[in-house]
Amino acid sequence: MAITQAMCTQFKKDVMLGLHDLDSDTIKIALYTSSASLDATTDTYTTSNEVANGNGYATGGVTLANASVIENGTSGCFDADNPEWTSATFTARGALIYNDTDGDRAIAVLDFGGDFTVSSGTFRVVFPAQTANNAIIRID
Repeated sequence: MAITQAMCTQFKKDVMLGLHDLDSDTIKIALYTSSASLDATTDTYTTSNEVANGNGYATGGVTLANASVIENGTSGCFDADNPEWTSATFTARGALIYNDTDGDRAIAVLDFGGDFTVSSGTFRVVFPAQTANNAIIRID
């Protein structure tokens, strides 16, 4: 099993079909263990090897608050508040950003580069700046 960071191929197709409105749809992020198999071919949100429900985590993840889409140079860039889980005790290896409004369609897979563990604390995913070279989701 492996988690490979990528913009999901289905998302690229869906954008061309006008199926996503990233600043008004409910966009969520779910966390996964190192046993997950996620990559560019991931089409929809899955519970397979998601971090277990409980201990500060609820399956399905959290909604990305204050989502916005901007132009930056010749790129379209998405950003939202950094998602976090409080009073948490778990280990995560990666994440899936998906569109809860539109059939749980996968948008992007995040590979944390290793297991990250929190014990009775706050687990936070920090998104990079909303720029053409850095945005967590961007179309150049």
